[in-house]
Amino acid sequence: MLNHILTLIIGYLLGSISSGVLLSRAFAHSDIRKQGSGNSGTTNMLRVMGRKMALITLACDMLKGIVAVFIGRWLVGGTQGEILGALGAILGHNFPVFFGFKGGKGIATSFGCLLIVFPPQTLAAFAVFLILFLVTHYVSVGSIGAAVTLPIFVLLTTEYDPIIWTAVVFVGLLAIARHSQNIVRLMHHTENKIDFSVFKEKKQ
Repeated sequence: MLNHILTLIIGYLLGSISSGVLLSRAFAHSDIRKQGSGNSGTTNMLRVMGRKMALITLACDMLKGIVAVFIGRWLVGGTQGEILGALGAILGHNFPVFFGFKGGKGIATSFGCLLIVFPPQTLAAFAVFLILFLVTHYVSVGSIGAAVTLPIFVLLTTEYDPIIWTAVVFVGLLAIARHSQNIVRLMHHTENKIDFSVFKEKKQ
């Protein structure tokens, strides 16, 4: 049990390293959370700082989740250890202790983590994200769709384990809850779409 708790703590501390905040402070001398949507994740980095910084943020956010998963595998072993490391990293990303508990929504970190723990299910959920995003141009719609379907895919394809199932459902519900403001904006038709031309722009 001690190793389970240690895995969560280490994962949380890793997740608390907010890539978007660090990059924006280093290269723009400002906090990304004070610009755009106020979020430290990839989408806001794309809108505010451009494609290059967004891709670096995405890679770093995924990487910290992957490292947390492998630490969980080492300390606890098996899928239980992996999902505990993932859960810690996702919580850290959402509520980073180093940055006033104001972080991102955890989608990139969740994808990095769960791609290692549940590869087929995560790729299937990513397909849902991609389809919804390409059709609607809303990152939030794709993210919510993936958050809803990933736990379903996992529950339907894995043997029951209270820790694993609870963690996966919690991650999905957390992602949906973190998109509550997006859901309100979608209902009022005020949510910002992604203009695909932004991927071609060169911004500093």
